[in-house]
Amino acid sequence: MTSTERSIAAAEAHSAHNYHPLPVVVAYAEGAWMTDVEGRRYLDMLAGYSALNFGHGNRRLINAAKAQLDRVTLTSRAFHHDRFAEFCTELAALCGKDMVLPMNTGAEAVETAVKTARKWGYKVKGVPDGRAKIVVAGNNFHGRTTTIISFSTDEEARADYGPYTPGFEIVPYGDLAALEEAVDDYTVAVLLEPIQGEAGVLVPPAGYLPGVRRLTAERGVLFIADEIQSGLGRTGRTFACDHEGVVPDMYVLGKALGGGVVPVSAVVASREVLGVYRPGEHGSTFGGNPLACAVALEVITMLKSGEFQQRATELGEHLHQELGLLVGGGAVEAVRGRGLWAGIDIAPSHGTGRQISERLMERRVLVKDTHGSTIRIAPPLVISKEDLDWGLDQLRAVLGS
Repeated sequence: MTSTERSIAAAEAHSAHNYHPLPVVVAYAEGAWMTDVEGRRYLDMLAGYSALNFGHGNRRLINAAKAQLDRVTLTSRAFHHDRFAEFCTELAALCGKDMVLPMNTGAEAVETAVKTARKWGYKVKGVPDGRAKIVVAGNNFHGRTTTIISFSTDEEARADYGPYTPGFEIVPYGDLAALEEAVDDYTVAVLLEPIQGEAGVLVPPAGYLPGVRRLTAERGVLFIADEIQSGLGRTGRTFACDHEGVVPDMYVLGKALGGGVVPVSAVVASREVLGVYRPGEHGSTFGGNPLACAVALEVITMLKSGEFQQRATELGEHLHQELGLLVGGGAVEAVRGRGLWAGIDIAPSHGTGRQISERLMERRVLVKDTHGSTIRIAPPLVISKEDLDWGLDQLRAVLGS
């Protein structure tokens, strides 16, 4: 057996089969490239679902982590530490908000947003206890906790985990009229992805997000933007909402906030919203730990320069121009996305999304499929134009275009 085969066999024997990874075993990575245990190099065109926006082994982030490792890594929130205030201050400023509630994973941040919206609804809006409702969109992906999959429309993620958490109403994504009809006196929040990533990089119709913002403001409802995948530079702006000039009441952040080094997530909102909490009502042992704050602070500093947003804009325009040329040739039915983020619908005659991903892997390009016929492209924002073009050449070769 090869090193790859031995590693995969051991993983199959001793780990739960909750993922179906491509048969590659990564041992080293730098920038936009990964090297497997056999010494083969692959171009990473997924970037950890946007967790690696700044590339593998980014020296600024690694140095920030190393410096903090020599000082203190964890205090729990039982004590203050000297990186916490700066992290909260800088992240709140980046978002144009007042307060930050840090967690670890994206799902934890979404759970925190749900709890915050309900508490705000009872304490501030005056919704009767136990009646709070949150409106969400079909085809959403906000995480995999029991509460979150309770409002998923993906049966693969949802099946066999009931009974489900009540208090959510699902409407079609991009349908403002349906959303308006769903919002009632008990609605405390509308929770949306500005661009739906797991669904295939679905961009809503122009005017939809501003319409959601107007509706929620008029009806006294919180607009929660899940920018875990779409935020922090991926689409060419700091937040995907920025493209439509929309400022939600609450940002839910994760993935790239930890730079691919440590898990960091956060809910960011006004004092009126996050001020509903009192000590002991919510928490996390690792949330806002010194190591996480040190790395996230460097991420925030990098984003403040605008360099990565500009790269995503320029390379994204090139990416979508090239991908657009594939539509209508028989292999690609549609391309969607924004910035360095694209969903590509493969014609059934050319294979499933999984099969295309495997063929690309054979040509040393790593992507991931979703919903059967779609592949997603989301390379690190540090990718060079030359490497991006090489990756696109491999896609053309696989598709016969």
